[in-house]
Amino acid sequence: MFIDSHCHLDFPDLVAREDEILATMAANRVAHALCISVRIEDFPRVRALAERHANLWATVGVHPDNADCHEPDEAELVHLADHPRVVGIGETGLDYYWNKDEPEWQRARFRTHIRAARACGKPLVVHTRSAAADTLRLMREENAHEAGGVMHCFTETREVAEAALEMGFYISFSGIVTFRNAKELKEVARCIPLERLLIETDAPYLAPVPHRGKTNEPGWVVHVAEELAQLRDEPLERIEQATTENFFRLFRHAQI
Repeated sequence: MFIDSHCHLDFPDLVAREDEILATMAANRVAHALCISVRIEDFPRVRALAERHANLWATVGVHPDNADCHEPDEAELVHLADHPRVVGIGETGLDYYWNKDEPEWQRARFRTHIRAARACGKPLVVHTRSAAADTLRLMREENAHEAGGVMHCFTETREVAEAALEMGFYISFSGIVTFRNAKELKEVARCIPLERLLIETDAPYLAPVPHRGKTNEPGWVVHVAEELAQLRDEPLERIEQATTENFFRLFRHAQI
């Protein structure tokens, strides 16, 4: 079986097709998916998905791009994470792509999420874009290795991957790795240790080839696995087994 380690099933273009999405997952042997929180205001919808379906789990957190929203403190995040279907903290991190001024509020929020993850013993789901140096610096300063986690939708260099791996983090690849022009990322994917590899869709975004340009969904994570198998010259079954085992090793509160 395959697991989509990062998707947004509560987003409007997916939640309206909930039954269809789950059927496609089953048809493609995608047995489970992790539904990621991006705003506290929307967290109840994410949690409700995980409560309705035994093969879905949830995280709680605030995406670094979201500025005009409720800002949870450490205690609130720990409280919301105290739920059997909530298995991680995030999506959190830094994103300077749209925020060119590299705002301090993003760094403060990231620190809060790291501290919450350490306090509740659940791993981090880390987003970084145009901010790799600061992301790694804050992870080190806040002892993120004590919580562990995953660098989601990885698009950075091999050096960044190695720094994250040194802190015990996993590296997750999305449909971007299937894109023809993602040559440098493909090289990075070849060198990640198999025992630290995860796959994801980031649905509804970043649909993999052969669905590029369409609304992405968890059932298509198999194409990411196929690309990794080809790049690494490994049987698809090995990628399937390893990424599934890795998911349950990292998200140890995900019970089936």
